[in-house]
Amino acid sequence: MKISIERGALLKAVAQAQSVVERRNTIPILANVLIEAADDSVSFRATDLDIEVVDKAPAQVERAGATTVSAVTLHEIVRKLPDGALVSLTDDSAAGRITVEAGRSNFSLATLPKEDFPVMATSEYSANFSAPAPVLRRLFDKSKFAISTEETRYYLNGVYMHVSDADGGKVLRCVATDGHRLARIDADLPEGAGDMPGVIVPRKTVGEMRKLLDDDDVQIAVSVSETKVRFATPDITLTSKVIDGTFPDYTRVIPQGNTRKMEVDAADFARAVDRVATVSSERSRAVKLALDEDRLVLSVNAPDSGAAEEELAVAYGDERLEIGFNAKYLLEIASQVDRENAVFMFNSAADPTLMREGNDQSAVYVVMPMRV
Repeated sequence: MKISIERGALLKAVAQAQSVVERRNTIPILANVLIEAADDSVSFRATDLDIEVVDKAPAQVERAGATTVSAVTLHEIVRKLPDGALVSLTDDSAAGRITVEAGRSNFSLATLPKEDFPVMATSEYSANFSAPAPVLRRLFDKSKFAISTEETRYYLNGVYMHVSDADGGKVLRCVATDGHRLARIDADLPEGAGDMPGVIVPRKTVGEMRKLLDDDDVQIAVSVSETKVRFATPDITLTSKVIDGTFPDYTRVIPQGNTRKMEVDAADFARAVDRVATVSSERSRAVKLALDEDRLVLSVNAPDSGAAEEELAVAYGDERLEIGFNAKYLLEIASQVDRENAVFMFNSAADPTLMREGNDQSAVYVVMPMRV
C-alpha cells in the first residue's frame, strides 16, 4: 500500500478513529486503526468491539492495500505535522512496518496484520431514515446531561431513542434520566422512522456521534435494529451496539398536576444559582428557592463555609413556597434553555418539579427536590 494524502483530511479521519479506541485494552489489535486504500480514497476503521467507526478521505492511491497501525501514535504524529503538508503512507507488510513521510519528517511504525482486525458483523436494520444534523444534535445535546453514570443501573447509561405519541401525533423522542433529573426531547418524526424499535444509545456512542453532527447542512442516515444503531454521513459511518435492557416507564415520573408556575429569565437564573452555590458544601450542593409573589430568593447556608443569598424578579402568582435542589442539577437544566424564559412548574416542596422552555412543549425537564 502506498498513498499520499493532505494532512488536514488525514488528521480529521484519524482523530475520529482514535477517539473510539480504548486506551486500556488487553487485545493489541484493538489499539490499532485499519487503513484500507483503494481507487481514489482511503478509509480508517477503528473499534472497541461495541462501537465501530469508519472514516473515508480522498487520497492519491499509488498502490492499493490495507494494514493496521497504532491509532493514537498515528494521530499524535499527524497532529504535530505542519498545516498543509502532504503526507505519504507506505506499507511494507513483509517487514511489518509502515512509513509516514511529510517534508523532512520520516517515521517508521510497527503494524499488525489486517486479517487480525475485528470487523463488526453487519446486521439487518428494521428501520432506515434520514434526519438533518441539527435535529439529531438537539435531541441528543439536550438529553445527554441526564444520562446516569451508575454502572449497576446499566439500562440508564444511555439515551432512549424511540417513537412516541405527542399531542400533534407521532414524534421521534430522546429520553435520559439518572433518577434525580430527566430530559425528554421531541422532534418531528422523519419519514421511514415509524417502525423503529426503541433503543438505548450508550453514552460513549452519543459522544462519538456528536462529532458527526456539527455540519448544519448534512443529512444523517440513521439505521436501527433491535441490537444495533448506525449513524452515517457521506464520509463517516458510526455503528454501535445498543444497551441490552429495558428503559423504565419514564412517563410516570413526569408530573401532570403541577400548577404553581414561575417564569424567569433563564440566563439570569443560571448566573444567580451559580453565584450562591459558590459557598455550598461540595457534598450536598444544596440551594434553597423561596418563592413569593413575583419574587424569588435563592439562598445557601453551609455551616462549614458560610451563607449566600440573592433575589431575582420572577413572574409568580401562587402562595409562598420553599423548595431545595442540588445546584448542579439546576444549572444543567437551566443551561439547556435556548429561549429567553424558563418556566418552572411546582407542586410542593417534596414533589418533582417540571421545567420547560417558554411555551415549547417539545423539551421537558424534571428535577427531584432535596431537603435543605
